[in-house]
Amino acid sequence: MHHIRAKIYNALNGNITYNAQTIPVYNRVPTTINQNSYIWIYSLSTNEINQNADKFMLDTITRIEVNTRFSADAGGDLQANSIVNDCLSLLRTRSSGYFDLSSDNFNVYGVEVASINYTQEDQLDATYIKGIIELRVKVEQTS
Repeated sequence: MHHIRAKIYNALNGNITYNAQTIPVYNRVPTTINQNSYIWIYSLSTNEINQNADKFMLDTITRIEVNTRFSADAGGDLQANSIVNDCLSLLRTRSSGYFDLSSDNFNVYGVEVASINYTQEDQLDATYIKGIIELRVKVEQTS
């Protein structure tokens, strides 16, 4: 999963902007973060599929969590939606342009959006809106 997470990080890092501001991307969110918006990438699950095959075949799910923060009643849905859409345009392809894991002895044969969910939480200091993408990547061992 770390190979897939690295590919997602490299695809998004420095390439997602909103209102001319680059949105930072993290594998581990620092405790000292002070940005109003950021993206957090983390592994969720890996399942072995097709156990009768000669090679390992895996179904992995990685989460891409878009986090936004606003003063109460100042919005946020549009920003979260826009950032999620920009992430998807860089990560989701139909039948070509999948992540190249050949140097790691894997072949990606499918990428799909398993789900996109949004949450909103009102706190005393701000309103927090998250857009959570679950990206399913199917890989097979090549050697």
